[in-house]
Amino acid sequence: MSLFTVITFILFTIMVAVISWWKTRDDDLSTQDGYFLGGRSLTGIVIGGSLMLTNLSTEQMVGLNGQSYATNMGPMAWEATSTIALVILALVVLPKYLKSGITTIPDFLEERYDRKTKQIISILFLIGYVLTYLPTVLYSGALVLNQIFGIQQIFGTSQFTAVAITATAIGIIGAIYAIFGGLKAVAVSDTINGAGLLLGGLMIPILGLVALGHGNFSDGLNTLLTVHPEKLNSINPASSQSPLIPWPVLCTGLLFNNLFYWCTNQSIVQRTFGAKNLAEGQKGALIAGFLKLLGPFFLVLPGIIAFHLYGPTLGNNDLAYPKLILDVVPKPLLGFFAAVLFGAILSSFNSALNSAVTLYTLDIHRPVFNPEATDAHLVQIGKKFGTILAVASIAIAPFISYAPSGLYGYLQECFGFYNVPILAAVFVGFFSKKVPAIAPKVALLSHVVLYTISKFVASDVHFLYVLGVLFPVNVIIMLVIGKMKPRETDFEQVYTEQVDITPWKHAKTVSVIAIIIMICVYALFSKIGIAA
Repeated sequence: MSLFTVITFILFTIMVAVISWWKTRDDDLSTQDGYFLGGRSLTGIVIGGSLMLTNLSTEQMVGLNGQSYATNMGPMAWEATSTIALVILALVVLPKYLKSGITTIPDFLEERYDRKTKQIISILFLIGYVLTYLPTVLYSGALVLNQIFGIQQIFGTSQFTAVAITATAIGIIGAIYAIFGGLKAVAVSDTINGAGLLLGGLMIPILGLVALGHGNFSDGLNTLLTVHPEKLNSINPASSQSPLIPWPVLCTGLLFNNLFYWCTNQSIVQRTFGAKNLAEGQKGALIAGFLKLLGPFFLVLPGIIAFHLYGPTLGNNDLAYPKLILDVVPKPLLGFFAAVLFGAILSSFNSALNSAVTLYTLDIHRPVFNPEATDAHLVQIGKKFGTILAVASIAIAPFISYAPSGLYGYLQECFGFYNVPILAAVFVGFFSKKVPAIAPKVALLSHVVLYTISKFVASDVHFLYVLGVLFPVNVIIMLVIGKMKPRETDFEQVYTEQVDITPWKHAKTVSVIAIIIMICVYALFSKIGIAA
């Protein structure tokens, strides 16, 4: 590790922090909307960048490239098909959310069902954040930075201890952003780091192909296309086992998983709640949809390049991307790229932490412990809870190394315990007027039981097939209950006039273009394209 690498890393990181502070220095963080929703002032570009970087972090850069290293281009499904979910967010879901002027997803569930449903879902989100998502972000980030800076060698410790040290540093800095800066500081830093991450991320496959061609990009590309062309195929047989993704789940289980993530996951959707109006929110969602189509090229393809460079000898698939970075990025640029990765890690961590704080403070603390709390008091409670959550996540992070199914597989399978019933509750809530408050509770309980049973009696069935079956089961259960025991009065959504909900006039046209490009990307990485 050179001194220049350390200096450039520190300078870029400080630059992002200073710009974020400057952009938000006059913001009023003492109010609920100011702290948790950026004052409902976010524009389309900021929302799009923040959505992308909140989602994009080292758990994907490490996890997806690790999967492609071990398999083929199939893991690109997690990225490319997200475009469909973001189109649905822009055209269908966001107009309904902004009509109610809500701050959290559980706010809508309270409006549609009851307070108990809201609190149950808030608790599920919090459990998911503290036990899976936040520690996974810290672990994957620590894994990469540990490789770049040689933390393990510097301290002469085991990988477990080195990860613990690095995760602690990341967690502390991320918590400072989220706890003391509020949503807008998070969103501004996301946008800056997003530009750097796209530049740096797209640089890796180019440099990787140069290394594969022994200094010649064209030779490297030729090797990629002609040696093991089957690795470039993204369409896997229906019988494929995890981590491969069978083709039938692309429009079933994977679609439901993506709809949960992009349309009902608090840490993601909170960015759009901060939009100054519906049009800007739709622009942001669709910008993110286009950015996701770049994902296969820098989140999956480098894993294929790593396979060509190193063969199947790494042992731990999740080391493919960190090793590739260390080997192909020129030393003068390593500090910059490390800073960009650090920004991506911070983005996902502090965004999820900010959302968890929002959920606890507004959905649990205020209604249960202090209904008369002032905005200033709630902000203080949020900061204290965020600190506790950050410490817990840091403590759990190193143990993610023991996950049996790999980093990304572990994260997605954990989400499977609660994602589908939350999605069902929201969508049934949108499109039905008579389904009562007991319905989502029954659906949630039945889902957890059935999903758990599937881990034992259908362990050889891909978990996305299971989700593909359980989502309609959840919907049917709720609709049947609605028939048997309907609400006493029909639900009618009220427009709160918090923001203007006039849609963007080009939203539908841009959505169609995004879907067409997604299909073209899939055709490219298939047997009718370069995997022939």
